[in-house]
Amino acid sequence: MARLIVGTVLVLWFVVSVVYITPANAAQIPHESSRYRNELTRQARLIWGINAPIAVMAAQIHQESAWNKSAVSAVGAKGLAQFMPGTARWIPAIDSRLNNPQPTNPTWALRALARYDFWLYSKLKADTYCDRWAMTLSAYNGGLGWVLRDKKAANAAGDSRWLWWDNVEKYNAGRGKSQFRENRGYPRRILRLLTPRYQQAGWGQGVCHD
Repeated sequence: MARLIVGTVLVLWFVVSVVYITPANAAQIPHESSRYRNELTRQARLIWGINAPIAVMAAQIHQESAWNKSAVSAVGAKGLAQFMPGTARWIPAIDSRLNNPQPTNPTWALRALARYDFWLYSKLKADTYCDRWAMTLSAYNGGLGWVLRDKKAANAAGDSRWLWWDNVEKYNAGRGKSQFRENRGYPRRILRLLTPRYQQAGWGQGVCHD
């Protein structure tokens, strides 16, 4: 009986540790990020200009791969930026310098992420920089078409199509529940949790200041 009680306590302690410790640890900046910091800064500024929101893109890479250049997801996304094969093949259409897709090549992946973000950002409009970036990240995660349909649904319901937070983010134009939950968590985690960590570490400014 004593062994059973001890075993139960240990199991409960492990569960509590996973729930309350793992998320905090997962938000810490991986040491591996320092290897790619200069290259991300260079590529981002080439595409976005001197005021490129590098802290946001760093947080995005953190979310995608935790800075593991060899990361491969269960559905086949690869590299630092976790590009699916189809998206990697399409990327040269918006940047000829990204010909010969190599998602596990850090230089290719960092430029491709900055370029794809810029392309999505240019296709979306919002009332604030923060809202526009939230829409951009949602589109990166789930596709531009879904964001445009969600914006339309928000407008039809009387909410603003030009605001993400508490407006467009509430609407699901047809995704499955798990995909919708993941997609809504993606910009929130990047902009609200991870970007401030990179800002504090000196990676530059974020895009949400409230």
